Amino acid sequence: VHPNVSQGCQGGCATCSDYNGCLSCKPRLFFVLERIGMKQIGVCLSSCPSGYYGTRYPDINKCAKCKADCDTCFTRNFCTKCKSGFYLYSGKCLEKCPDGLEASNHTMECTSIVHCETSEWSPWSPCMKKGKTCGFKRGNEVRVREIIQHPSARGNPCPATTESRKCIVQRKRCQKEGKGKKNREEKRKKSNKDESKETRQESKGRAARRQNREQRENNNKTQPKKRKAPNKEQDLASVDTAH
Repeated sequence: VHPNVSQGCQGGCATCSDYNGCLSCKPRLFFVLERIGMKQIGVCLSSCPSGYYGTRYPDINKCAKCKADCDTCFTRNFCTKCKSGFYLYSGKCLEKCPDGLEASNHTMECTSIVHCETSEWSPWSPCMKKGKTCGFKRGNEVRVREIIQHPSARGNPCPATTESRKCIVQRKRCQKEGKGKKNREEKRKKSNKDESKETRQESKGRAARRQNREQRENNNKTQPKKRKAPNKEQDLASVDTAH
């Protein structure tokens, strides 16, 4: 064993030295050099730190540095996150986005420009004035539309979502709400009263007819049968014959 190689390595090291730290790593771990002042120390990690990307070889797995403008990367030539002041586009970090794209300060990426989109206009509203549709000749009618897609920073802004125009209607009087409501209530009460009156009269009529019928039936049961009056012509004929 080399005199600079320690036997009791810590932190995933396969071999190490007191001065240089890890010299090789256990399987699946990545070897990376960390600078401490003027000195570099080898360490073994399960994944590469920010600013590095991992490469695997048959004998050793290493962490290599990304480009200077790249915060995290998949390979040296393909960045996944840029440092402050740069915008990510197709794996590269750019200070200015290409034409047709805009820089997003939220994601720090170059994104497509989004323009505003609106729905179709709604039908025109009834002609109104001060919230009423009666009691005037000239008023206004409006129509609206909704915003379907809000624009991005460099996209076309949204147009107006409301339109108004003058309108003319045939003047008509406004019925007072309280008076109209009162009249409707009186008509309803009168109708209910008339219906109740007719119902009571029909009930009284049926009761009277039933009472008369029962009285006739009782009279027929209690009165004796009338004897049949003698025939005067037959009696006179019988007298003549006897003489």
